Amino acid sequence: MTNWDDTRARAALQRMFEAAVRSADPHTILKDHLPEVPTGRVVVVGAGKSAAVMAAALEEAWPAVPMQGLVVTRYGHAVQTARIEVIEASHPVPDAAGERAAARILDSVQGLTTDDLVIALISGGGSALMPLAAEGLTLADKQAVNRALLACGATINEMNIVRRHLSAIKGGRLAAAAHPARVVTLAISDVPGDDPAAIASGPTVPDPSSFHDARAIVARYSIDLPAPVRAHLDAAEDESPKPGDPRLARAEYRMIATPLMALQAAAREAEALGLTPLILGDALEGEACEAGTLLAGIARSVAAHGQPLRAPAVLLSGGETTVTLGGAQGAGGRNGETLLGLAVSLAGHPGIWALMADTDGIDGSESNAGAVVAPNTLASSRGAGIDPIAALMAHRSHDVFQAVGDLVVTGPTLTNVNDFRAVIVGDLAGPA
Repeated sequence: MTNWDDTRARAALQRMFEAAVRSADPHTILKDHLPEVPTGRVVVVGAGKSAAVMAAALEEAWPAVPMQGLVVTRYGHAVQTARIEVIEASHPVPDAAGERAAARILDSVQGLTTDDLVIALISGGGSALMPLAAEGLTLADKQAVNRALLACGATINEMNIVRRHLSAIKGGRLAAAAHPARVVTLAISDVPGDDPAAIASGPTVPDPSSFHDARAIVARYSIDLPAPVRAHLDAAEDESPKPGDPRLARAEYRMIATPLMALQAAAREAEALGLTPLILGDALEGEACEAGTLLAGIARSVAAHGQPLRAPAVLLSGGETTVTLGGAQGAGGRNGETLLGLAVSLAGHPGIWALMADTDGIDGSESNAGAVVAPNTLASSRGAGIDPIAALMAHRSHDVFQAVGDLVVTGPTLTNVNDFRAVIVGDLAGPA
């Protein structure tokens, strides 16, 4: 058995993260999920951080098939395409470019026939990128709601229930507008549980939630809504299409990449590196700092007792934690905060390293994907003049990892299967 040192552990963490991201590359996976070419038109629509690269992969897979349409992606995520137009817009707070793109997407599926095919390319971020407000609401209303949702501590599923009930395109409305054409959605999941209704707020699938559910979430988190938004939710008119709606009878949903698939790819890489992997789950939620404390406790159990598995091992998990700012400005994202919570709980425990990052390449408010923790992280932070516990309380994890030089910077990966977390517990007893 080979002892795990800092260099080896960091390299292993990087390789596992890269394997997870690579498993969700549309250029390699999308072609295996395409339907047969229709006798009628092919109209392509889409939204999300991966929408542009998915469009490029579709063009590669069907080089001789006439197609038209447009997709909207985040600023900086566009790629070159020949037949499908790519538009960039703002995320996570929507802007006018996204609003215009959503209106054009909705218009592009009108007037189709049963011979036509709509391919919807859906990935994480699509909800904010298609901010087409319901009648009577404005983009400013949607922006205010988005900011409030991002700061209140609601889960991504809860956020999307509210969003679906303020939208003219989400919650199955896009597929309903395309009726009677066949609609095939190719989706990359970024949400815990892979619920199609939650990915980009489900523009092509039935919405099982209701206005009542949306109002309950607003009340639960005491969200301050603009008056027109509150009036819209109270009126509860124009409910979203529900399961069994005949307009969605020809809508199919194909999941081409998921958080679990990414974790399984990382697990295979771990085994090749001499680590025993344990996938704790692909849908871990809750407050980021508390999740970090929980993961630290499991890592300490592995180190001290060989439970639930023996070192050298790696604990893998995915999902989406929550950072409740409570009025703080913050600097960093949920992965940085989870990671700093783990580091504070470990208190410099020897032989434990971790990497946590968003697979889309951007963690929260800064430009890094995530960061790395090592046994010396807290000491290095204090040596740089930053109190890591104070930084954690102020939601400023970015300050710590920037100061110690342990930010993970990838740039946009052009895919998104939610957060990736890996905690290595090395062979603390040294070589056998």
